[in-house]
Amino acid sequence: MTRYKRQDPELTRRKFINVAMGTAAAVGGVSLISTLGTANPIFRLTRENMPPLKGDILVHAEGSKEGQPIAISELGTDLVRAWPMGKGENGEDIIRKGDPNNILVVYHFPQGQLVAPTNLEATIQGQTVAYSDICTHAGCTVGGTGEGMLCPCHSGQYAPKRGCVVVGGPPPRPLAQLPIAAQGNNIVVTGFFLTMPYPYIHEAEWDEFKKTVEEQLA
Repeated sequence: MTRYKRQDPELTRRKFINVAMGTAAAVGGVSLISTLGTANPIFRLTRENMPPLKGDILVHAEGSKEGQPIAISELGTDLVRAWPMGKGENGEDIIRKGDPNNILVVYHFPQGQLVAPTNLEATIQGQTVAYSDICTHAGCTVGGTGEGMLCPCHSGQYAPKRGCVVVGGPPPRPLAQLPIAAQGNNIVVTGFFLTMPYPYIHEAEWDEFKKTVEEQLA
């Protein structure tokens, strides 16, 4: 007499089906939770999270001078991070840091070091230039010096003296240049980014967003 009890094939088949269905349901549930957990909240356009706009003043984004206007005279070849500061609905000053993608970087180079494809007409005397500080690959904040910018996430590299063109790594396009001008010793924004910044990947999407902003400001 055998020591092993023979299993009913039908019971074995049912058990397998039940286990398989339970596993599928569990995986589906986890997938749904993951999807819902990572879903972005509905974006509501406010003055605080609008992109840099014509007339905004650039202010320090970090350090002891955070929130104070950046003085052109204090700039050097090291990057200075900035936020755009504009006006709220009631005319009050408001720093547009509601959208973290609004973080900027400002450089000041000796005459002649800024070259194409930098849009020199959008700089201050061909020396002071501003870019988005958000990597066009995955949205990380970029660091570095005037000799080169390096994204710490996936080693994207940009050349700030040459329009922040990509010189290494996975970024699909340069950092967006922001047109600026001098207003006394302050830096004032003269328009939207010259090219689409992160997180936009289609020009039509960026153009539609700019149109929405203009309509809301009207």
